[in-house]
Amino acid sequence: MTRSHLPPLAAIRVFEAAARHRNFTTAAAELGMTQAAVSYQIKVLEERVGAALFLRRARGVELSEIGAQFAQKSTDALDILSDAFARARGRTEETLVISVIPTFATNFLAQRLGCFQIDNPSIAVRVEVNQSLVDFASDGFDLAIRSGKGNWPGLKSHLLVPVAFTPMLSPVLADKAGGIHQPADLLKLPIIEPSDPWWHQWFAEAGVTDANLATQPGLQFGSQVLEANAAIAGQGIGILTPAFYKDEVRQNRLYQPFDLVCNADQGYWLVYPESRRNLAKIKLFRSWLEAKVAEFNQE
Repeated sequence: MTRSHLPPLAAIRVFEAAARHRNFTTAAAELGMTQAAVSYQIKVLEERVGAALFLRRARGVELSEIGAQFAQKSTDALDILSDAFARARGRTEETLVISVIPTFATNFLAQRLGCFQIDNPSIAVRVEVNQSLVDFASDGFDLAIRSGKGNWPGLKSHLLVPVAFTPMLSPVLADKAGGIHQPADLLKLPIIEPSDPWWHQWFAEAGVTDANLATQPGLQFGSQVLEANAAIAGQGIGILTPAFYKDEVRQNRLYQPFDLVCNADQGYWLVYPESRRNLAKIKLFRSWLEAKVAEFNQE
């Protein structure tokens, strides 16, 4: 097919928005059009394709098989076209919107992100810290940093830091207990998040087979950042990723009593939709972040 047979760009823009939202009314609001105008552009495109792109249902619309195939390619094409247009104008001013989990945001990114801004003054950066998985198609995020195994469908994943863990506590709390000499001594102190499976794995690898964590009342925070702060305050022993607390150990705010560090078979990952892999701002941030992680690992 020659390019002269391509459908109008306006129709593709409307289809891509409607496909993302699965809703003509929402697509119309995003594009500043009426719902009737959206329906008309979809009809134009379906006539050019020669097949239905949406299946009309009682409660709305859903993509047909052909529509689903065309939707992903349409998003890819519009992303590439948008990036190319910005470069052609000699203007790359834009915003990079990042979703980051609390641990990585607090213990790594916050101390370094200003360097990216200095190196790339034409790119504004907005960071949102949250635990939930974002929907890139509707939430407006360009990329995210998540923990897991890196196998999220439709996303490009780059491993940043493997997740490892070991018990850590305040030196003051350790002194009050008369010192921590063997792994079983930890059970004499309050355990932060005793239901965390990391505890069971660590005690098993340490050879403590009678660690009855079920009887531990424990504190529950749901975030390693909060667990670390509680441990620093002497509230108990946290099961933490030691790579993120090097400064706290050097400053004698946290104490790692044992060399045993377990692997969690997961990591912290930089992720973004496959369709956006060629966007300049994402390529710049990935390159910068991987360089900073390499420096961090050498510290």
